[in-house]
Parts: sequence; C-alpha cells; structure tokens
Amino acid sequence: MNYRHSFHAGNSADVVKHSLLIRLVQALQQKPGALTLIDTHAGCGRYDLDGDDAHRTGEAMLGVWRVFDDTDPLLDDYRAAIRAVNAGPAPRIYPGSPRILSQLLRPQDALILNEKHPEDVRTLRGVMRDTPAAVHQRDAYELWLAMVPPRTARGVVVVDPPYEQTDERERITATLAAAHRKWAHGVTVVWYPLKDRATHARWKERLGRLGIPKLLTIEHWLYDDDQPGQYNGAGLFVVNPTYAFTQALPPLLASLRAVLAPEGHRGELLANWLGG
Repeated sequence: MNYRHSFHAGNSADVVKHSLLIRLVQALQQKPGALTLIDTHAGCGRYDLDGDDAHRTGEAMLGVWRVFDDTDPLLDDYRAAIRAVNAGPAPRIYPGSPRILSQLLRPQDALILNEKHPEDVRTLRGVMRDTPAAVHQRDAYELWLAMVPPRTARGVVVVDPPYEQTDERERITATLAAAHRKWAHGVTVVWYPLKDRATHARWKERLGRLGIPKLLTIEHWLYDDDQPGQYNGAGLFVVNPTYAFTQALPPLLASLRAVLAPEGHRGELLANWLGG
C-alpha cells in the first residue's frame, strides 16, 4: 500500500467530501432516531499539515487554507469541524473522516471505523481513544457487507478507498450491489477521484445498471477541461440521500466551487441523479 493520505490531507477533495458528509449527517439527525455511522477505509484519523508530507505537495494550500481565507457562512460548519482539533485559529492539524464523524455523534448514535493497514490502524486507535468509536482491522469490503443492516434502524456507510488497486471500482460496484440487496433503504457514500471524463462515464454506466432507484452523483471538476495525466477532481456517489440534504445542495456546491476553483478556471461542481 503506497498511498499515504498525509500527502493529500486537507486538499480540495477533502474539503468537498467532509463538507458534504457533515451536511448529510446533519440532515439525517433532523429525526431523533439513532444512527450508525460506518467508515470502511478510516485511515489515521488525523494528519499534520505542518509535516513534511503535507509540505511536499502543498495541496492543503489549495483546499482547507482557501476555506479559512474565505468568509462564506455556508462553509461555517466545515470550518468549525477543523477548528475543533486545532488549538489556534489556523489549521495545523487536519481531522480525517473518523474525527469529523465523531464530532457529530449524539448520545444515541454509534460510530464504527475500519482500517486494514497495520500502522494506520494503530495510529487510528490512539487518535480515537477519547471517543466511543469501535475500531476494526478487516478487509473493507468484507466489513461493509458484514455491518449492514446495522443494529439501529438508520445508518450511513462511508466508502473512501485509495484506488491503488486496479480492481477497486469493480469491488465497490459488486459490494454496493450486494449491500443494497441486504439494506435497500440504507444511506451509502462512495468517494472517488476524477482522472478523466471518459473513464468516469464508463463507471457511471456500470453503476446505473445496478438499478438502485436513488443514486446521486456529485462531481467536482477542478479544471474547465481534462488535464491529461493528473488529478482533475473528485466526487461522491450517495445512495438514498435525504430530501433535506438534496435541497441544501445547490447553494453549498456553488460556495465550494467558487472557493476551490484553481486560478484561471471556473471549475464545475454538479449533482445529478443516476440510474433508476
């Protein structure tokens, strides 16, 4: 496993992913019933933005730092989540999805985390020891199927792999199909990188053939056209998003697009229904 999120923590993909995760969980919490939050690829849980890895790429400067230089109130909840793990006003530590999700927990909610990498899971257990999270070290796709449906009536599965394996998309597609058969009303969030529009369109076609009635695709293209051989953006597939979440999306997506667009590019951040 060569991918290390410490090089990419706080980049534009993290900003979009975590802003939308916060809004989705908040929308689900408009009802008092308990939620189980499941993160299949949890990572380390916390990243040093002053470390050598982060400085080597400088990606946080084009992500979280831009949000902190901005004052758009629609991004206040995201800024609050980052401030919660920082002693000063500037972001020096970046919380991964596990820490952000733990901040959102109500007394009746549960958090299940999974990380297969031996070094990362040791770090994760230390980072999360002051929370009620249960931490597992299992194959992510086996855990995903094993944990659904959760014990609570409602829940969210977050799938955020590094896409280092050539069959990652195939495993996601197959596991999503199986999980949906077990838990048709469950909410699932799948993060993905965007390399080029043609490759992504082919994956959307395969997912569309699964026949999942409510599958929302959110795509954040950084550049106005594909930049060959490099990262072009990222997005989320969301199965069974709530009405409150989808209604709040347009202004939030507009705010994120505006603050994250690279110099000389307008960028694109859109949400559309897939399949059915």
